Amino acid sequence: MTQVTDQKVIHKPIEDLRRAIVRFAGDSGDGMQLVGTQFTNATAVLGNDLATLPDFPAEIRAPAGTLAGVSGFQINFASDEIHTPGDTIQTLVAMNPAALKVNLPDLEQGGHLIINTDAFTAPNLKLAGYASNPLDDGGLAGFHVHPVPMTKLTLEAVKETGLKHKDAERCKNFFALGLAYWLYDRPLEPTLKWMDAKFGQRPELRKANELALRAGYNYGNTTEVFQVHYRVRPARQEPGIYRKVRGNDATALGLMAAAWKAGKQLFYASYPITPASDILHELARHKNFGVRVFQAEDEIAAICAAIGAAYGGAFAATGTSGPGMALKTEGLGLAVMLELPLVVINVQRGGPSTGLPTKTEQADLFQAVMGRNGECPVPVLAARSPSDCFDTAFEAFRIAVRYMTPVIMLSDGYLANGSEPWRVPRLEDLPAIEVRHDYPAEGFQPYMRNERLARPWAIPGTRGLAHRIGGLEKEDVTGKVSYDPENHQRMVDLRARKVAGIVEMIPDQEVLGDPEGELLVVSWGGTYGSVRTAVEQVRQLGESVSHAHLRHLHPMPANLGDVLRRFRRVLVPELNLGQLCTLLRARYLVDARPFGKVKGKPFNVAELVERIDRALKGVE
Repeated sequence: MTQVTDQKVIHKPIEDLRRAIVRFAGDSGDGMQLVGTQFTNATAVLGNDLATLPDFPAEIRAPAGTLAGVSGFQINFASDEIHTPGDTIQTLVAMNPAALKVNLPDLEQGGHLIINTDAFTAPNLKLAGYASNPLDDGGLAGFHVHPVPMTKLTLEAVKETGLKHKDAERCKNFFALGLAYWLYDRPLEPTLKWMDAKFGQRPELRKANELALRAGYNYGNTTEVFQVHYRVRPARQEPGIYRKVRGNDATALGLMAAAWKAGKQLFYASYPITPASDILHELARHKNFGVRVFQAEDEIAAICAAIGAAYGGAFAATGTSGPGMALKTEGLGLAVMLELPLVVINVQRGGPSTGLPTKTEQADLFQAVMGRNGECPVPVLAARSPSDCFDTAFEAFRIAVRYMTPVIMLSDGYLANGSEPWRVPRLEDLPAIEVRHDYPAEGFQPYMRNERLARPWAIPGTRGLAHRIGGLEKEDVTGKVSYDPENHQRMVDLRARKVAGIVEMIPDQEVLGDPEGELLVVSWGGTYGSVRTAVEQVRQLGESVSHAHLRHLHPMPANLGDVLRRFRRVLVPELNLGQLCTLLRARYLVDARPFGKVKGKPFNVAELVERIDRALKGVE
């Protein structure tokens, strides 16, 4: 491979890999998320399949150099199909001692360790809890260690720009990125184009970052520290237009596509909360597509504004995370009583209370299915991957409008911030969403129902269709306030039957592997990729194990009970203490067994393979 650089071209051996896993790690101010994103963009341009795992500190600005302040970005890229960001990493770029200490346990034996030696000062070693310098005490034996004075080399490379020392030093993340580009044969051009857009008004910063990037690339090309670099060829993909997409961006696009498909305006109201805020940010960029966003003063105002928009005939949605979902609960009950179409997105994070705001979890399932006062049924869907957030958001609106009900869509921090290639659908290929607001004025009643038990979506102010709504119980058909016991029983039953009837538009549950056998592994949400990969690995060993992944959590697919009963054992891995497992045991009376994890991190494939092996052997 020959790359034109500012220095003499040197040919070094290049080794083909099927896949590679790289992690950038440093202080929260070192720009690791930025360089990880740029590395991902360059990898997407080359056509690799990929999956990413950004890892943010929980504190907005933890003390520099401490373990709590470490920020990381992991990318798994391959020439074949992948479903996870990977378990053990092959290359770790550590910008300081704290980053090394936090991430070293995940580096495979014999893996590449690229270290910014300039940061390994006595104060930084002390902050990271090192009694001695791991570069000197033999603690890194078993790894390919590449010590690089990144800060010094960066300052030298950008000297001609005249930047102040502090500003020049900040460019070291691009030096690290350039070195990683050389090591894995990535192109510089996507990042250089990004620099043009980002620093167009600051040419000195544009120049400095490019110099640092090229200096890192050239260092890998010319130094004797690296004797070989690697190439991962493009993956085979179906023909089409592809782009890299994060889960939150895909959610926003799914909401937009649903409104556009129905010829309606999209209204999104939200109060900023990690990790859901980027949905609001993305939608705010698309006013030209009829999107209206409202940053509310609190969570209650956000859902109430969305309810008002739905009452007025808009496609309305609101998004939050677990603590905000708790605050929206009363408003959600109001939307159930009003029987209005509304999509509520919960990007789950670690809890309870403020919990782990930048870490992932799946512990809001009970809250979504049952967490309201009274008999208050709401359909619940969960996305399985970053790109699947598009389809799930789109489907949530289809259900909401078809059945005149609020719908909860569950995502999580891993999906929201992770990214993968996405084959962009054509708008004409998306399912139709039929909307009706016109009804004969004669005989109109706000709570008369069609064959799906959905009430009319009449626009307030339309002549002959005037009606009153509120949170008090409604009289059947007329919608008048009613305290009659028999009417309350009837309305509660009607609302429950309406939501249960959604099963008619839910596809039958599919199974990966044999339709019956020894063990069925059931997953939901963001655990899909890890569970599928683990099941495939165990199946390759000849074991009787299959996989069922649920998108629809309430109601569940009509054939799910039959699927579960065709297996001797059922294992349910989830990032909580067994919430889906509890629902399956209660609804289908099967002896499902939980495998819970609440560490703020997704499942590793290896730990799932081990647990599946134990389940097959009947070991609890």
